[in-house]
Amino acid sequence: MWQYTLKIILSAVVLVTVAELAKRSSFLAAALASLPLTSLLALVWIYIDSGSVQKITTLSHGIFWLVLPSLILFVTLPLLLRSGIHFWLSLFIACLATAIAYFSMIKLLEIFGIRI
Repeated sequence: MWQYTLKIILSAVVLVTVAELAKRSSFLAAALASLPLTSLLALVWIYIDSGSVQKITTLSHGIFWLVLPSLILFVTLPLLLRSGIHFWLSLFIACLATAIAYFSMIKLLEIFGIRI
């Protein structure tokens, strides 16, 4: 139970740190958020819980391929906001575009025989 609590606390600290840092410096917050901290934490938690190098390898491989479509969000959202579209609608459209990109990437990987 203490490991579960530690996971929640450390994960929350990362998110809150990025949010608070963004109030002071967008650049530093972006730099911190761009680090694969979520992935690193997940890899550490999985290794601690299972000790399985195979699970770590499989997850790392999947993360690599799915980072690419996730970038759509960070291209689409600022473009929509700069064009004057309201934040919530922009966020929805950007999330939808990202979901479509994820689906497309998964289908593309299947075509090339890459399993994630």
